[in-house]
Amino acid sequence: MIKTLFQEYQNQLNFFFNRINFEKTAEIFQQIYKCMGMLIFTGIGKSGIIAEKLAKTMISTGTKAIYLPPMNALHGDIGIVDKKDILIFISKSGESEELINLLSFIREKGARSMAWVSNPNSRLFHLADLSISLPFQKELCPFDLAPTTSTAIQLIFGDVLSVALMKAKNFSLDEYALNHPGGQIGKMISLRVYDIMRKDQFLPICYPEEFLKHTLVELTRKGCGCLLVVNQKQRLQGIFTDGDLRRAIQENGSSSLEKPMKELINPNYLFIDQNILVVDALHRMEENPSKRVMMLPILEEEKLVGLVHMHDIIQTGLLPCNPHQSSDPSTLALK
Repeated sequence: MIKTLFQEYQNQLNFFFNRINFEKTAEIFQQIYKCMGMLIFTGIGKSGIIAEKLAKTMISTGTKAIYLPPMNALHGDIGIVDKKDILIFISKSGESEELINLLSFIREKGARSMAWVSNPNSRLFHLADLSISLPFQKELCPFDLAPTTSTAIQLIFGDVLSVALMKAKNFSLDEYALNHPGGQIGKMISLRVYDIMRKDQFLPICYPEEFLKHTLVELTRKGCGCLLVVNQKQRLQGIFTDGDLRRAIQENGSSSLEKPMKELINPNYLFIDQNILVVDALHRMEENPSKRVMMLPILEEEKLVGLVHMHDIIQTGLLPCNPHQSSDPSTLALK
């Protein structure tokens, strides 16, 4: 039964996709793109919920919009309407009395009106300044009553116009980030490496001439899983990890402790810029599935300025802690 319902829903949506009037849609798009005021969405019942959602989508993607419940509008809130605005009426039947009544008062305010309905013979369709019929066959509901297909196509139609506006306005990722400062979305598009990187006294630094036995305190105390080997000009020469330490002891025993770091470091390492997004740093760490990268040095004009660790990224909430991670947390991928 479930599979059949999905197939039926797909058929109902295809009915919409195959019959939508692209010429009329383009005309509607041009009107809302040129709107000098706000887009004011309104609707009754489930269509009202869709109207509210679309208004919020428009707001977050760079278009001035609000949702105005029709009953609230008829009891004072219509005062927010300006002659530069466009009122968008969303309705399946196009016969809701509240919407019809509101439309007449909108005209008196001098604002333009649009009707997105599924009944081209409705009063709302003929009374609005610009109307489109959203092709609709039947609801998924077995009684053809509960709004299902009708609200889905309203949402699809509005979402497409929202994205079209984003593209037409060249709405940037930075602008999107400014509108979404909170939550995981905000972090993904605004949190940069310099916000979380370890720097200054928190960096596990040593020098090429130092013997391994003299650097173990720094390796342990900083708790980064690695040592960053730099010269006197703070240029990174290579990296030495916990894993490298274990391998050196296994191969050469305690004599490894008497070797200078320049003989033990890995001179081939990945690095990043401090200005990139944390999510991009995460992608860099995961780009080679066979070699898990747990930390990345951060260079600026070839000089070491910081270090970002996978644990730092996990603490931001961008990546859940994975109990199945590699048993060697200090592995670094080669260039």
